Amino acid sequence: MNATTTTTAGDRQAIEQVIQQYIDGGISGRGADMKPAFHDGATIFGYLGPDFIGSPIQGLFDWVDQNPPATGLQSSIAAIDIAGTVALVRLELDNWGGHRFTDMFTLLKVDGEWKIISKVFHLHP
Repeated sequence: MNATTTTTAGDRQAIEQVIQQYIDGGISGRGADMKPAFHDGATIFGYLGPDFIGSPIQGLFDWVDQNPPATGLQSSIAAIDIAGTVALVRLELDNWGGHRFTDMFTLLKVDGEWKIISKVFHLHP
């Protein structure tokens, strides 16, 4: 991996595609559909109501598999901030099982490929 990689329009497009893989997995209700977007060591943290959630990313895939597909899911990338080989993404999601979420992702360009390293989320009341 080249640590001095210059950020390009292609990086933004590649990051958007990674986030779309995540969204598509929610819509299909299959964790396996979103798994390629994540690094194997990725994590997830947030609150579902009063319950703190913190686990390796497999916990997200399992949760997606155990819940109905979010066929009416609406999404909007609110922000992408890229600095060389790292990026931050804010994603707004509405109607994921009737709920609204704000997701924040950190991404890392690993061997030339963008991967989600961590996901933190907020469930709106």
